[in-house]
Amino acid sequence: MSLNVCTFSGRLGKDAVVKKITDNTVANFSVAVDVGYGDMKDTLWLNCALWGKRSEGGLVKYLIKGQLVGVSGNISLRKYQGEDGVEKSSLEMRVSDVQLLGSKQDDNTDIPFE
Repeated sequence: MSLNVCTFSGRLGKDAVVKKITDNTVANFSVAVDVGYGDMKDTLWLNCALWGKRSEGGLVKYLIKGQLVGVSGNISLRKYQGEDGVEKSSLEMRVSDVQLLGSKQDDNTDIPFE
């Protein structure tokens, strides 16, 4: 049992990109999560990685820019040096569960699953 499990909902910032890495497959995508409210509202970008068979299935074709999703998984903060030489950080999630929360246009169209 992992104590580091978080759940977020938001819209995909770009289409999922599937890559083959050695004997495994990963689908990478980003989720824009709104935090705060009113004048204090901000957007938190969450970089997500969906590994294994789930990244190869029919779900990935629905992970397109603008799609409203819920994601759960283990979260980590990765520090790296940017091209400008400044240390930066990135919030990353190893996704264990993805739920489609509505259509891209929010028209309540049912999305078929394979």
